[in-house]
Amino acid sequence: MRLLRSTLHPEISSLEQSTFERLATRAIVLKGDEILLLYTARYDDYTLPGGGVDAGEDLIEGFKRELLEETGAKNIRNIKEFGLYEEFRPWYKDNFDIMKMQSYCFSCEIDEQLGVTKFEDYEIKNGMKVVWLPIIDAIKHNEKTIRQSDKKGMSVERELFLLKLIEKELLPQRVHSTL
Repeated sequence: MRLLRSTLHPEISSLEQSTFERLATRAIVLKGDEILLLYTARYDDYTLPGGGVDAGEDLIEGFKRELLEETGAKNIRNIKEFGLYEEFRPWYKDNFDIMKMQSYCFSCEIDEQLGVTKFEDYEIKNGMKVVWLPIIDAIKHNEKTIRQSDKKGMSVERELFLLKLIEKELLPQRVHSTL
């Protein structure tokens, strides 16, 4: 899978520290110029559905499971690789200094009717909800969150980069925002 980007958190001065890897998947589901996203009130941002791959779980199995749990997506099909976004972040527990987060992004199609979500407790407490939104609106919102919010999460910059790349590469030809 192509590497889309590799980022190093500014607090990390060297990768010569104890590191563990976390594998995750991210779903790209488009309907015209709209994209299926999760809005999280706590961080005031939009993110691609997805999450951690369980130990021993295949990437595609984890992708389908996470997309189903977070959106209620049905009949997940035509799964295609989009790319890998890699992050090195500080880690503050479990005897590690750094987390290497690898987000494997796939595009797919789903049935239009969504089923019931299975959010985890922390996702519910963070005010997570499923939305269809024009991708340009999500980009503008996340740009504003990065500029103005003191409660933004660490993932918003990854999500903004991915949304801009998705807009540029996967939406029908039209005027795109600048990447």
